[in-house]
Amino acid sequence: MSAQPIPERVTAAAEGDVVVFLIGMRINNWRAVRHWLPAFRAMPRMLKELSRDENSGLLGYRMITGGPRDFGVVQYWESREKLLAYAADANKEHRPAWAAFNRRARGSEGKVGIWHETYVVPAGSYESIYSGMPAQGLGKAYGVEPVARRGERAAERFASAEGRASEVSA
Repeated sequence: MSAQPIPERVTAAAEGDVVVFLIGMRINNWRAVRHWLPAFRAMPRMLKELSRDENSGLLGYRMITGGPRDFGVVQYWESREKLLAYAADANKEHRPAWAAFNRRARGSEGKVGIWHETYVVPAGSYESIYSGMPAQGLGKAYGVEPVARRGERAAERFASAEGRASEVSA
């Protein structure tokens, strides 16, 4: 069941820094199933584990594709510390999956590729707008509020966010 569009113009209700984590894989050799299938199956398990734990720090995510062999996830996190804590926790899905991937990668000769990027976006350095859309991205992760609260134009929303950021640091 898909989410209903929000008819009015809204913006993400995010406050403070935003942590965005991008992760993905590329299948370079379809026949090398034993190299790419375990990594492909690991991500849904991790997302399910994180989504069930309200204290995990994962605020939301969206699956993305870049063609028939490229798969990824955009994730929004409460903090860099919570993201790193999850990655390092030997009792969670990530650490054993990462160790297993590394063992398989030694003999894979590039049959599967993985990548990730992490961004800590300072308060006042992001803005968003959604119109006639279900909540997406930051709006889905943080909730939405009417655009008018932060400004009708992108420049106004940036200025509003910069003002809130300076209030917090003062």
